[in-house]
Amino acid sequence: MPSIPVSLGPPSEDKRWRLVGATMRRHGYEPDALIEALHTVQESFGYLDMPALRYVASALHVPLSRVYGVATFYHFFSLKPKGAHTCVLCLGTACYIKGSNEIMEAMKKKLDVGPGETTADGKVSLMTARCLGSCGLAPAAVLDDEVVGKLTVAQALEHIEEWTDHDA
Repeated sequence: MPSIPVSLGPPSEDKRWRLVGATMRRHGYEPDALIEALHTVQESFGYLDMPALRYVASALHVPLSRVYGVATFYHFFSLKPKGAHTCVLCLGTACYIKGSNEIMEAMKKKLDVGPGETTADGKVSLMTARCLGSCGLAPAAVLDDEVVGKLTVAQALEHIEEWTDHDA
């Protein structure tokens, strides 16, 4: 498979860019490799910054606006570094009716951040989801990749305490 020249090189000498390059090369530098390339960047660096978006756009010969559009459309991708711990609270109808909004308000107050933000110390990111597909467990959240159902305000705040106290 011939190598297609990239007009813009990787943003740095970091060896993780080799993984990103290998992903794009494996897909023949085709525009269809966009999501896979962004996924590799996200897995390698934890988030997608503007230099990364420019590099992928250049390598795949895709307009930067399309890359940015894909990166902001899909919930998986993040344009900012995430905290050491993440809380994704479901705000879907079933969870909302069962009290997820009250949980969100308590967490916002405790962490002093809004949805989509990370605490100043980088310990906790507070995220939302429209639906986690766990309506029978409402209200539900994903706390550090673990789905927790029938969550109460007290339980949510207890998790926050553990994350902020034990990681000091």
